[in-house]
Amino acid sequence: MKIATYNVNGVNGRLPVLLRWLTEAQPDIAVLQELKAPQEKFPESAIRELGYDVSWHGQKSWNGVAMLSRIGDIHETRRGLPGDPDPTQSRYIEGAVNGILIAGLYLPNGNPRPGPKFDYKLAWFERLIEHAADLLATGAPVVLAGDFNVMPTERDVYEPERWVDDALFAPEVRAAYFRLLEQGWTDALRTVHPDETIYTFWDYFRNAYGRNAGLRIDHLLLSPALAHRLVDAQVDRHVRGWEKSSDHAPTWIELAPAKPVRRKRV
Repeated sequence: MKIATYNVNGVNGRLPVLLRWLTEAQPDIAVLQELKAPQEKFPESAIRELGYDVSWHGQKSWNGVAMLSRIGDIHETRRGLPGDPDPTQSRYIEGAVNGILIAGLYLPNGNPRPGPKFDYKLAWFERLIEHAADLLATGAPVVLAGDFNVMPTERDVYEPERWVDDALFAPEVRAAYFRLLEQGWTDALRTVHPDETIYTFWDYFRNAYGRNAGLRIDHLLLSPALAHRLVDAQVDRHVRGWEKSSDHAPTWIELAPAKPVRRKRV
C-alpha cells in the first residue's frame, strides 16, 4: 500500500501537475494540503475520473485539506481538531480507508515569531498532540501525514544557521514535534533514511531547487500498529522540477500487506 502526502499550493492552479503526478505515481491513498479553494471549487470530477474517491475540507484563498483513495471508500471521521483554537481554518481531515485511519494535516506556519501567528501554531500543535494520544490509545493502525511546517533537526534544513529565528525551526516547535514522536509514532522518512540529507520543500527564490537548498517539513508518522509494516519511504523530488509545480514535492511511504490473523485451533 502506497500512502502519500502532497502540499499542492493551490489545487486548481496546479491541477495539471497534481493529475500528472497521480497518474505517474498512482498512490493508493493521498492527503493534500493548501488547496486554497472554497468547498464548492474543489476539482472533484477531475480527481474521480482517475479512479479516486475523495473527501475535502476547503477554505477560500487559504489552507484546505483533502484525502484521496483508490483502494476503497473514505469513511470520514473528523474535520478539524477537537478544541481547535480557530475552527474557521481548514487544517485537518481524518478518515478510515481499507482498515487504516488516515489523518491529513496542515500545521500552521507560525511566522512572524514572536506574535499571534506563532502563538496559534503552538496552540494548534498542542491540540494535535492531545488528539494523537487519543488515536494511539485506540490501538488502531494510524498514519499522521501532512505539512507539519517543522524541521525537526539541523539535518532537515539547508544552512540551519539562517533559520534560527524562523517559526519552522523554533526550539518550542521542534520540541513539540519530538513530544509527539515520544508518544510512540515513527517518523517514516527518517527511519528509512537515518543519516541522509533529504528534503521535501524548496523555495521558489534564489534557485533553491537547483541548489538543493531545501527543507524537510512534510512528514508521515506511523502508529505502532503500522510501523512494522514500513517497507519504504521516499520523496518524488523530480515533481518539484516540473513546470508550474508546487514548492513542495510529494512524499510517500510503502506498507507491506497486513498479516492475516491466525485463529487458534480449539
